[in-house]
Amino acid sequence: MQVFQLLISGISQGCIYGLIALGFVLIYKATETVSFAQGELMMLGAFGGLACMTFLGFPFWLAVISAIGAMAVFGVLLERVVIRPILGQPAFSIVMLTIGIGYVARGLITMIPNIGTETHTLPVPYKDMIWKLGGDANGIGALVINIEQVVVIASTAMLCVLLFAMFRYSKLGIAMQASSQNQLAAYYMGIPVKRLNGLVWGLAAAVAAIAGLLLAPITFVHANMGFIGLKAFPAAVVGGFGSLPGAIVGGLIIGIVESLSGFYLPDGFKDTAAYIVVLVMLMVKPNGLFGEKLRKKV
Repeated sequence: MQVFQLLISGISQGCIYGLIALGFVLIYKATETVSFAQGELMMLGAFGGLACMTFLGFPFWLAVISAIGAMAVFGVLLERVVIRPILGQPAFSIVMLTIGIGYVARGLITMIPNIGTETHTLPVPYKDMIWKLGGDANGIGALVINIEQVVVIASTAMLCVLLFAMFRYSKLGIAMQASSQNQLAAYYMGIPVKRLNGLVWGLAAAVAAIAGLLLAPITFVHANMGFIGLKAFPAAVVGGFGSLPGAIVGGLIIGIVESLSGFYLPDGFKDTAAYIVVLVMLMVKPNGLFGEKLRKKV
């Protein structure tokens, strides 16, 4: 039973990594750059949900929808005002800009009195609920599953189905795929590439907000929760940086390895497990599990 509980815990944590890694991959496929602000966007989404429920008095589901919608709009505006003016510059410049965006977001949150410097609990209706499966009449030997973890796994699966349907069947999703493969050709075919880039940033911000709202009941809401993005980046690398399914699979691998190593291995291995997996993957398969093999002819 202990192994099953560790696997469920690892899968739920891996789903969070996978959702943040989805943002990395979406932005990379659209603009061929890496956004290291995804963790902070997740943090802003969690604080947005907290503000809607605590200060505005919204019910839980309305607060979730409002926070996700607000972050989607924020992502579009961020791309339009901050990112778009420097597109075409060296990739290093854009990467440093996204790192700066993360620091600014975290700094602005900490400047809010009695909010940004404190740790908060997101009052979700399923808080501290558990399921007990199996065991004797006294519950001994039962498999104990936190509802928070079940919600994370189910929500991630549902979001993956919705994203698959969007990219497979909708005109917007097909246009995004075409733009990600060849922006110049897509532009010549009449696809509004610049507008799509803004929508991709909005979608990445919305997905990060979902990750923050799912993670908040488990680890609380605080200004430094965005640092989890440093472990989501290895998930994107393991899965293959250009693959959306690979982001989820990479997140699950990182989450499960981290959960098992934290229990069976000495202290300290849990924090380094993600990076050890990345090093092994880069040595065995540098393009990741689902990455495309790109070759240059000279």
